[in-house]
Amino acid sequence: LGGQGREDLKKMMLKSGKTGDPVSFIFSDTQLKLEAFLEDINNLLNNGEVPNLFAPDETEGIIGELRPQCKELGITSPTGIFGWFVERVKNNLHICLCMSPIGDGLRTRLRQFPSLINCCTIDWFHEWPPDALDAVAGNFLERMELTSAGEGVVDKLTQVCVNIQQTVIDATAKYKAELRRMNYVTPPLYLRLLQTFKSVMESKRGEVSAVKKRYDVGLDKLLNTAEQVATMQAELEALKPQLIVKSAEADEMMVVIQRDQAEADKTKAIVEKEEAECKVQADEAGELKASCEADLAEAMPALNSALKALKGLSKNDIIELKGMKTPPAGVKLTMETVCHLKGVKPAKVPAPDGKGKVDDYWEPSKRMMNDTGFLNSLFDYDKDNISDEIIEKLRPYMDLEEFTPERVGKGSIAAKGLCSWVRAMFVYNKVAKVVEPKRIALRGAEETLAKAEKTLAEKKAMLAEVVQKLQSLTDAFDKTIAEKTSLEAQVDDCEKKLDRAQRLISGLGGEKSRWTDRSTELGEDLENLTGDIIIAAGVCTYLGPFTAAYRATLIQQWSDHVRSLDIKCSPKFQLRSTLGDEVVIRKWGVDGLPSDSFSVDNAIILETSEQWPLMIDPQGQANKWVRNKEAESAIRVVKLTESDFMRTLENAVNFGTPVLCENVGEELDPALEPLLLKQVFDSGGVQSIRLGDADVQYSPKFRFYITTKLSNPHYTPEVATKVVLLNFTITPEGLEEQLLGIVVKKERPELEEQKSQLIVESASNAAALQRLEDKILHLLSTATGNILDDEELINTLQESKVKSTEIQEKVKIAERTEAAIDDTRAKYTPCAFRSSLLFFCVSELANIDSMYQWSMPWYTNLFIRAIGENAAKRETPPQSDKMDERLQDLNDHFTLLLYRQICRSLFEKHKLLFSCLLCVRVMQGDKLLDGDEWRFLLTGAVSLGDGAPNPHADWLPQKAWLDLEGLNKLPSLAGITKSVTNAGDLWREYYDAAEPQDASLPQGWDDRLAPVQKLLVLRCLRPDKCVPGIQIFVTAQIGKEFLEPPLFDIEGTFEESGPDKPLVFILSPGSDPVQALLKFAEQRGELQRLQSISLGQGQGQFAEKMISEAVNVGGWVVLQNCHLAESWMPTLEKITEETTIDRAHVDYRLWLTSAPSPKFPQVVLQNGIKMTQEPPKGLKANISGSYTTISDAYFEECSKPEVLKKLVTGLFFFHASIQERRKFGPLGWNIAYEFNQSDLRICVRQLQMYLNEFEEVPYKALSYMAGELNYGGRVTDDKDRRCIMNILSDFYTPDILRDNYRFAPEAPAYYAPPTDGSLEDFQEYVRSLPINDPPEVFGLHNNAEISCARAEAFELFATLLSLQPRTGGGGGTSPEELVQGVAKDIESKVPEPWAIDDVMEKYPTEYLESMNTVLVQELTRYNKLLSIIRSSLSNIQKAIKGLVVMSSDLEEVFNSIFNNQVPGMWAGKAYPSLKPLGSWVVNLMERVRFFQDWIDNGKPSLFWVSGFFFTQSFITGTRQNFARKHGVAIDRLNFHYTVMSHIDAKKGSPPPEEGCYIYGLYLDGCRWDSQREVLGESEPKVLYSEVPVIWLKPTTMAEPDVGVYESPVYRTSARKGTLSTTGHSTNFVLFIMMPSDKPQKHWIKRGVAMLCALDD
Repeated sequence: LGGQGREDLKKMMLKSGKTGDPVSFIFSDTQLKLEAFLEDINNLLNNGEVPNLFAPDETEGIIGELRPQCKELGITSPTGIFGWFVERVKNNLHICLCMSPIGDGLRTRLRQFPSLINCCTIDWFHEWPPDALDAVAGNFLERMELTSAGEGVVDKLTQVCVNIQQTVIDATAKYKAELRRMNYVTPPLYLRLLQTFKSVMESKRGEVSAVKKRYDVGLDKLLNTAEQVATMQAELEALKPQLIVKSAEADEMMVVIQRDQAEADKTKAIVEKEEAECKVQADEAGELKASCEADLAEAMPALNSALKALKGLSKNDIIELKGMKTPPAGVKLTMETVCHLKGVKPAKVPAPDGKGKVDDYWEPSKRMMNDTGFLNSLFDYDKDNISDEIIEKLRPYMDLEEFTPERVGKGSIAAKGLCSWVRAMFVYNKVAKVVEPKRIALRGAEETLAKAEKTLAEKKAMLAEVVQKLQSLTDAFDKTIAEKTSLEAQVDDCEKKLDRAQRLISGLGGEKSRWTDRSTELGEDLENLTGDIIIAAGVCTYLGPFTAAYRATLIQQWSDHVRSLDIKCSPKFQLRSTLGDEVVIRKWGVDGLPSDSFSVDNAIILETSEQWPLMIDPQGQANKWVRNKEAESAIRVVKLTESDFMRTLENAVNFGTPVLCENVGEELDPALEPLLLKQVFDSGGVQSIRLGDADVQYSPKFRFYITTKLSNPHYTPEVATKVVLLNFTITPEGLEEQLLGIVVKKERPELEEQKSQLIVESASNAAALQRLEDKILHLLSTATGNILDDEELINTLQESKVKSTEIQEKVKIAERTEAAIDDTRAKYTPCAFRSSLLFFCVSELANIDSMYQWSMPWYTNLFIRAIGENAAKRETPPQSDKMDERLQDLNDHFTLLLYRQICRSLFEKHKLLFSCLLCVRVMQGDKLLDGDEWRFLLTGAVSLGDGAPNPHADWLPQKAWLDLEGLNKLPSLAGITKSVTNAGDLWREYYDAAEPQDASLPQGWDDRLAPVQKLLVLRCLRPDKCVPGIQIFVTAQIGKEFLEPPLFDIEGTFEESGPDKPLVFILSPGSDPVQALLKFAEQRGELQRLQSISLGQGQGQFAEKMISEAVNVGGWVVLQNCHLAESWMPTLEKITEETTIDRAHVDYRLWLTSAPSPKFPQVVLQNGIKMTQEPPKGLKANISGSYTTISDAYFEECSKPEVLKKLVTGLFFFHASIQERRKFGPLGWNIAYEFNQSDLRICVRQLQMYLNEFEEVPYKALSYMAGELNYGGRVTDDKDRRCIMNILSDFYTPDILRDNYRFAPEAPAYYAPPTDGSLEDFQEYVRSLPINDPPEVFGLHNNAEISCARAEAFELFATLLSLQPRTGGGGGTSPEELVQGVAKDIESKVPEPWAIDDVMEKYPTEYLESMNTVLVQELTRYNKLLSIIRSSLSNIQKAIKGLVVMSSDLEEVFNSIFNNQVPGMWAGKAYPSLKPLGSWVVNLMERVRFFQDWIDNGKPSLFWVSGFFFTQSFITGTRQNFARKHGVAIDRLNFHYTVMSHIDAKKGSPPPEEGCYIYGLYLDGCRWDSQREVLGESEPKVLYSEVPVIWLKPTTMAEPDVGVYESPVYRTSARKGTLSTTGHSTNFVLFIMMPSDKPQKHWIKRGVAMLCALDD
């Protein structure tokens, strides 16, 4: 949800508040696009409304609509109405929030938005318990058709499903613990397992059954054909004699038929002649008849119309007509004509003029109409025989205008019809007069025709008799011929069937045994189908994110469990065999899918799963394969960072185009959710899906692929359940195959080309063979009836078999050729194996620093380069017999080239580590390194102090002896402790040697041990020399050149770059590569075209403009401090990806500088060229660099140049000194500060300025400005501030002006040279300084070098340990056995928690005895620690046995114990400690014994101050006792410290009257001189010395500040902590004044402090 979320909230509030409808708002955090939206939800939960959600006009509208309802309730004010609206919202709006607890998101949101807790009911959905899993699976499986799998199979499969889920949960925990990879097992995955099983089972069962049926049908057809052959041969022999008889009969009958046929032909000719004459007569009669009918056709329309008009008249119409008194003239005319036709006489009536009489037809007419049959008489009128007289009477009327139907109809409707009838009679008679002669002629013609036809009929009868006779003969002949043809057809059919049968048997006979075997295999597959499919469903559902080893382990577990339940499954389950198609798999290989089984399984999971795949693809293997696989479908490639990716996606969904979304991060865009969940719906009969705000038509052809380049992404369960996660990280086997192809292609290109062609041909041949076999089986299975009847089918089968045989021959030839090629290629396998091994070695570096990343293309290009370089210097041809020598040479060359390429990208502290890692991986690949020995080197021994006593405690440290005892348990070093015990003097010489790594081991051990085993001994006795020891080890194994990293070479690096390859400077504190870059740009003539910008707030747009210009016209762009612009990094990634050689100017280069940052684009790191340039190491290099920042003019511009030369030299030494002190760890600084050149530059300017402004040198002002402000401004620890001011006092002092002044008396080579020299003289002096700086020059003891070396060694070991997979070594003891043994041992030693109530009863709270309260508080703290230790140890042992689930907390405990580290679960409840696990447990037991002795025997007389959980409470209790006893304010009290050297802490002593005695402290950086009772210098190689008992005596007197050293006391040697409310570090305890005959400055520079506990 983003900006549109507010609109949705409005709609919901209006619906629930205005209409009062119940509304549920379900909101998941995956929909959250803007965190600010949670603020609205927070307000909604808290108040029922969101401030300013509605605009004023919207609020008025709500109030207006609700006013009538509120008026009835008595609410009239606008505020009250809106309040009532809010109340309705509260009552009707139900908010359901779905939040994931993974990561820090939920925790942060709960803190920011308290209503999420206060106003919500929290329902935490835990993982489903086994009984729930059982119920769900049982209910689901019962609805499936599984009866064929046997009885009780549903219950068994339910157990399998539950077991799969539980084992994956356990494996996920182990996966996280060992490989630090996150995976989640959720209920949706369990449902997916069941659904996958159902869908795959149904499809696979149908598929296997259909294929088996086709093979069975094919076999049946072959068997039936063989059986029919013998039958057909017998039939053929019986049919041949019958065929001969029928042929003779047919010949005889043919003669008779030919004779009779001639007679019939004569008769037929006569009949045909007479028939022609008859036809002519018939044609003439027909013409006459047609003429008559044509004439009649003229009169018939009028007649018919008249009759129709008569039909329309009714009786009433006639009555109406009769009833006319004075009819119109037209009516009267009509009736006259009717009377004429009917023959009615007129009546005589007087004439109108009175002169005589005239005829009148009206009255007769009326009488005529009175007749009831009047109308019928008209219908029946004999129209064909009207006399001429009547016609003549009617003729005058026809021309009268009044005598027309229209005119007559005006007077009477009835008269109109009668008029039409009369006129029709007249016209008809006229036509009949013409037709009558024709009728007479027609009658004559018809009589003549009848006579001719009679004669013709007689002739035809004669002909019929002849024909009938002939037909009888013909029928007999045809029957004979038919019988003959039938016999011939039967014979031919038999012969053809025999031929087809022979061809079919000979063609497919060879397939019979293979088809039989295949049918049997398919039958077994059907039996094993249930077990195989449930395992396959588990693989497809759960195992996508896992590596190959984990997959194999889980599959084996599932297979064993399935078989234990008597469910049949394949003896050796393979996903490829169960769900794979070999033809398709070969096609995948051609498309670029690695051939190893891991990658093939990934592809099968991808194709089988119903979810879209999200592929973890750091090397781009899946990306390449998908692009090739979908190339024919015009795949679209998008990134989530592209502005138009949604538009591209919509078009692809609409048109069914595949889409590859690459380079996604750990979060997916919420807009993809409908697509990932496949939320397709029907819209108007069309499948649609909603993307963003639009409904898009969904094409079923659409496919969606997602890839990420992140090597170890952490996808939340919300993401993981929407996709199928696939770990496409390249496997060693897959990479080895690819590299083998590369080396063979370069060394023997003809072989690799032939191999590539064979792969393509094999895939094509296999596909063709499969198609032909499918076609053959399909034809056989679909054939109906007798297969031998289908000639086309037999021909098709034969052609298919011929092609199949040809292809099989090609396949055999190809297999032989491929085998020969593979034999030759196999000789290069050692080279590919080594190179594959080294790639994973390089990949591990990303776990050390996120900037250490290289791409697969970069690696392969480097490999190709190494092959080319090696071939160029080689004299022997590739085909020579010195293969082993050449391959070793190639391996050595590539390993060294890789080392040098990688080293230029590494910080100095990691270069030796990489050399060691490289060496170890090579040895592991060659099986030359024992896993247990390697792990011992990294972790040391796990000892709980139960071994034999130290035989040489006077010189051999206890920790060294315990490590030797652990070393003694390794088979190769068994007896080492006995040797040390018996030959102590010889071993002491080795221990005391200045360079023990170069010395020989005594008593023959030097000859017996390999270099790595000697390194183990060195680790035990002299860990401070492990770094040079590792150098010797690396030199012995792979060569000295692997300890010689290349120097910084910006020019050489530039030559390897290109427009598409950014150059990245990885920054370290104090480094500034830009100056070197500018100088290089000037040398190349690019300074004028160089644009530089320091990234930060709002600088991204300017950087984009610079890059755009340089890409087009050339030039260099320098982007500094990329780590400060994390939000712009995705844009940088997009720019670099879009910049290709084709698009960019040839002179364009992009230079980047960045400190290590996880947000730096991975693509840039992998494809770019990385370099590191660190500030100079050592005083000499540092000071030399400082001198380059000034010139002679700097001195000339000063009024006191001689003083300035001295002081600036001192300042340079000071700057170098405080930087170099960092390497000594806590002895140098409590906190490692990042002093840099800017601090120095300001001090240099101030120094010149102050000397110019003041007559006297203002040493205090200069010291304050430098020590307190410029450098001191970075210092946060007060003890460090004290140290820096004391160091500065050696350089900003008047003594520095003396030529004989030395900065450190123990190091006379370091001083400020005489002032009469030039700047060049000063620089020459610096060049004469020693390369290695003695610790004394920093004011440190020589032992500081040992501390520094030990810290460096242990940091190296810890880093190497972090790179190891958390599994066992190569020894006999498994990790589980080792951890269980240690856990059991620790559990037996750790006591039950104390009963606090009993202790409080014995030591109640007393006013004058604060120690009782201290005791109870300490025991309470220890009880929490002891409880968590005991419970976790018990649970870890149960988890190892499989009795409880291995939770994430228990995994951490398991791994910590295995690595000899204190589990974080314990450390969180424990006191600060840096000890390894064994020493930590021993120390814990000592603490427990101390307090148990206190409980049993009362308050001790001597307090072991190191044993307290919270030491400050003990110190406060001591002061409080004194204050209460003497009535003194506690804040006025100080301690007076007295060292009681005469008291033996082990023997004890009576308690003092005031205060207390303490012991258990250690001095770091010096020792206690018991003879002189003052602090003294440390003994050689003795880093820590125990402090005698000290009397802490409370007093109100001021502490002495003369003759003492104010020594800080720390809990651990780390010294640093977080700043507490006291103003001190949480690691700090208190200051103790120790007697000293030297000034405090001496010990401050030494870094002297007291520690409560050591590290071992």
